[in-house]
Amino acid sequence: MSNNESPIKLTEWTSCGGCAAKWGASLLADMVSELPSGIDPSLLVGLAPFDDAAVYQLTDDVALVSTTDFFPPLVDDPSDFGAIAAANACSDVFAMGGRVVLAVNIAAFPEELPRDVIAAIFAAASQTVIDAGGTIAGGHTIRNPEPIFGLAVQGVVDPKHIFRKSGAQPGDIAILSKPLGTGLVTAVGTSAQKKVAIAGMRTLNRAAAEQLREHQDHVHAVTDVTGYGLAGHGWEMADRSGVALVVNSETLPLYDGAVEIAESGHRTGGDARNRTYVENHLVATAPDAYIALCLDPQTSGGLLAAVTPEIAEILCATSQWTAIGHFTSGAPGIEIR
Repeated sequence: MSNNESPIKLTEWTSCGGCAAKWGASLLADMVSELPSGIDPSLLVGLAPFDDAAVYQLTDDVALVSTTDFFPPLVDDPSDFGAIAAANACSDVFAMGGRVVLAVNIAAFPEELPRDVIAAIFAAASQTVIDAGGTIAGGHTIRNPEPIFGLAVQGVVDPKHIFRKSGAQPGDIAILSKPLGTGLVTAVGTSAQKKVAIAGMRTLNRAAAEQLREHQDHVHAVTDVTGYGLAGHGWEMADRSGVALVVNSETLPLYDGAVEIAESGHRTGGDARNRTYVENHLVATAPDAYIALCLDPQTSGGLLAAVTPEIAEILCATSQWTAIGHFTSGAPGIEIR
């Protein structure tokens, strides 16, 4: 379905869309720390510390990867919304080194939202999960004044080869698989600029994850860049790894129009929350626009990986990856130059 076929514009039904709708990381971290931790030894990755998804060992060679993600629409077209939500939810499985096998819908829609709009959201999500290697097997839908959609996704991974946020080493190169700027571009970009960003958000991280798995012995840490921005997720990786991340702003891959929008002074609602999250750990000497782009909440963003220089050279020779900085010894933190 396209907007030419339906007068519905999904962003008119909500106050905040995409991963910008996430709670601030600082508040969320405090709440998670108060939750009881599991004692099941088969839980390989859980809340202590939390990662991109939970991992539960089933056999010596198979572990279950479990995650969920949902949000209000940040785009107008129902098919775009469904595909982006599905790609974003599947991304956490890929960030853990897993492959997607199963998903269920999580949906909340106003009763007056047209049936064909909801059908288009579901259909696009289903096709995206199929493209990710899995299938949608059900879900749950409730009434809600604002539309909300996402998925709970299950994957599998070899428990000996789980990608985690921790593990980056001094000398590793930081590489990123997608451009930055989805929050700013979808908020105030031109139609042409939004079209490019939407295509990027619809794109799965499956191919990027498969490339990392091909070189898994040289991949030390992985996460995906979503609501806390490159700075927030990069800080988490640095903190868990006990290293510092240095970002070279001149090499950042950016969606068309992102720099100009940031230079105009426009900021999304998540910018302030992300600044609060990293303010005590961030050293920033780059131009303000590039700092803002590192703090911009991303929806269905790329994978951020810490890899050896040799593998970084191989991966960045493709169009999939860009080297954006490096990890160094010292107090955990992030520097944007």
